[in-house]
Amino acid sequence: GVDTAIVSDIGGTTTDIAILDQGKPRIDPQGATVGGYRTMVDAVAMRTFGLGGDSEVHVAEGGLRPEIGLGPRRLVPLSLLAHLNGPDVTRALERQARQALPVRNEGRFALHAGVPERLSAGLSRSEADLFSRLTDTPQPLDRLLKSTAELATLNRLAARGLALVAGFTPSDAQHVLGRFTHWDVAAAKLGATLLARRKDGYGNPLAPDAETISVRVVERLVRLSAERVLETALCEDGLDGAALAGSALAQRALDRETGVARMALSLDRPVIALGAGAAACYRQVGELLATDAVVPAHADVANAVGAVVGQVRVAVTAEIAQPVEGRFEITGLAGAAGLVFKSADEALAEAERRCRAAAQALAADAGAAEVSVSASRAVNTATIEGQEQFVSATVTATAGGRPATAG
Repeated sequence: GVDTAIVSDIGGTTTDIAILDQGKPRIDPQGATVGGYRTMVDAVAMRTFGLGGDSEVHVAEGGLRPEIGLGPRRLVPLSLLAHLNGPDVTRALERQARQALPVRNEGRFALHAGVPERLSAGLSRSEADLFSRLTDTPQPLDRLLKSTAELATLNRLAARGLALVAGFTPSDAQHVLGRFTHWDVAAAKLGATLLARRKDGYGNPLAPDAETISVRVVERLVRLSAERVLETALCEDGLDGAALAGSALAQRALDRETGVARMALSLDRPVIALGAGAAACYRQVGELLATDAVVPAHADVANAVGAVVGQVRVAVTAEIAQPVEGRFEITGLAGAAGLVFKSADEALAEAERRCRAAAQALAADAGAAEVSVSASRAVNTATIEGQEQFVSATVTATAGGRPATAG
């Protein structure tokens, strides 16, 4: 029921954000933006960020009160790892938790990614050695790695898709807090316990217990999600969204800081949140951005539903030109080259007929069933010596329909 909104789809690996105007997504000929780079493919004007429910939880090194960071790398959540691989994962976490002092790389596991062996060609000696020790079952890093340097080697294998790394994620934090229950809660709590006992710059634990650190992780996910939505909105307004969303003024507004100068910000439209983790965090995102957050029913399968009920839409455009007085031609439309008309109305009528036919054919080829076509005209004129003169015209035909589905 909302046709003007910011749509944010949070998955396991990324958050994808787009603008919806009057029921249609904005289209950008330079394509979606992924990691700050344009894809240069005509597509929905979407921004993709490395932030999701399975984002790596990491703690900044060296600070007195280190900040929790998320992503951009995806990890296999500990709760999912234990759910898929049985009690061996939980036993390894319990062993680490019993040790009086934290061990290096505790709460982390690695396993073979399952890709064909031929894709491992070209590995260095150290990479090949570590790759040969990976198995299809997860191994704790404190037992798998022989040295600190091998952590960088493992990261390179993971970047190539040859290894999977598992660790504590926001999805695990949601399990600890009872918001998710579909995987192994015990493994999630053990992972949170190991994270909580890490030391800050004063030598104190990051948090007193698993629940407290999990709350902090989820709060960080909410905050970063709000910043990414704000960044997208600012970019759509033609501003440097990344710089402004991270500026001191924007941060004061999001923090609701009081002072002589009070900052406030809001959006002109609601946020529609999609994805499995949307319901767990996007209502708070809406509060931070002083706007409504709409989480539709079945938001976790919105992409699958959208593939079925969404609209296929294509557009075909032609231009009408008058190279010499009294001679009208259609340009920019396949099959219309060389056609000449004595009046603008004749040219417009033929251009619309051809655009409608081309749009209908393209929509059918794209998988639309029961295609409907609409057309619009834009005529540019100029007044010369009191008389209105034709300058140029554009005809656009838009065809669309729901994707055809098997009976």
